[in-house]
Amino acid sequence: MMADKQPPIKENGKSEHQQDLSRRNFLKNTGLVAGGLVGGSLFGGLITGGLDKKDKQNGETENAHPNKEYEAFQARQFFTREHDFKLLIASTEQILPEDELGPGAIKLGVPYYIDKQLAGRWGINGHDYRQGPFVANLDKSDQTAGPGGEQSILDRGSLFLLGLRKMDEESQKRFSTPFDEASEEQQIEIMTDFEANNVKMQGVKASEFFILLKQATLEGAYSDPLYGGNVNMEGWKMKEFPGAQASYATYIEQDEFVKLDPISLRDYQGH
Repeated sequence: MMADKQPPIKENGKSEHQQDLSRRNFLKNTGLVAGGLVGGSLFGGLITGGLDKKDKQNGETENAHPNKEYEAFQARQFFTREHDFKLLIASTEQILPEDELGPGAIKLGVPYYIDKQLAGRWGINGHDYRQGPFVANLDKSDQTAGPGGEQSILDRGSLFLLGLRKMDEESQKRFSTPFDEASEEQQIEIMTDFEANNVKMQGVKASEFFILLKQATLEGAYSDPLYGGNVNMEGWKMKEFPGAQASYATYIEQDEFVKLDPISLRDYQGH
């Protein structure tokens, strides 16, 4: 619960409370809440990644993760353009922002997690059946089609580059600024239009790209740290999820609920 006090006013004339509501409304409308369920599978690269923040005042690198060993392994494998990666950082942080409940996508290492998955077989749809035809617009009257899954001829790596650059293009067109430098409200406006499929893209629906981005962000935040995200298991700690416990035999007969510290796969598998 927030304390009942007058929120401080920032330079842009909006209080912190107003800005929080703007972000929370975006999360609510996109079905993203801190305690939500995460589904799907997005596992590939095993090299961990980190994420540094830049001090805008002096340009020095600010430590975003307390785990020095994690930072030592940070390296981009898929995104060769720095600006593309900055677009990824900004968009994932809007989907899962840092707040009083815990760290956001940046501190959880989500951008590096996604980068590593795109550099592997997941990024080229290596395990998927890729023979055509590809149906961009499924007939809603066809009940056998269901949601249809991914219908683009493009692989996931191409989809990410296309989608992120389209968001940047929209930001330049609407606000004359790159997406990663746009205000929170401007970024939310663009991403909301992507979710509602109000932005025209070639080769894929804007809404399909948004769904893919949202899925990858959440999986990077809550998957086992072995796969590169969920730094220091902070995503699990927010949900009080015990992680990869080898056995619950010691606790299952106890009358009282036992809160366990989370364990990663590498904790007992030696990775």
